[in-house]
Amino acid sequence: MIEPWVWAVILLLLGLVLAVGDIFLPSGGILAFLALCAIVGAIVMAFMESSVLGLAVLTGALIGLPVVVVLALYLWPKTSFGKRILLHVPTSEDVLPENSPRKALEELVGRVGRAKSKMLPSGIILIDNQAYDATSEGLPIEPGQRVRVIEVRGNRIVVEALGEEPPSETDVDPLARPIDWDPTDPFQSPPA
Repeated sequence: MIEPWVWAVILLLLGLVLAVGDIFLPSGGILAFLALCAIVGAIVMAFMESSVLGLAVLTGALIGLPVVVVLALYLWPKTSFGKRILLHVPTSEDVLPENSPRKALEELVGRVGRAKSKMLPSGIILIDNQAYDATSEGLPIEPGQRVRVIEVRGNRIVVEALGEEPPSETDVDPLARPIDWDPTDPFQSPPA
């Protein structure tokens, strides 16, 4: 005949297994009720045998139940059965469209263009003959002034005004210069 303390341990283990089964199997709470009954029965049987055994089984139930449940939740997705049942978490590459408008706008950061309209603080800018809605970083920007894209906030381009660049040597019409002007002499100013 089996000793009563063995039945208490068997009922405790059965209760822990039923608690784990209730987490993963759709039982409508029936397995949870059976797990609770088995654990309470194990504790009652153990206390009927002796108070030391009863405290041991009670401690085992109080520590074992959370440990077994957490361990089952940790190991379940790693099993082959759990991998078939649980869905994988999608990555941003799976969810976002390939040619999102935000990506196209973020590629403009650092590019230089011109303001097409007065920006108080928002307006339209041109970059490579493409018009974009933009917002200035603070001060108003006049039409035709050079701007640089500094960031993208939401779907809006943020720009800062740039000073006008001095005309390069290739931009100056060589026929408009005086004949006696020597561009190699840095100290001689062109005659006016």
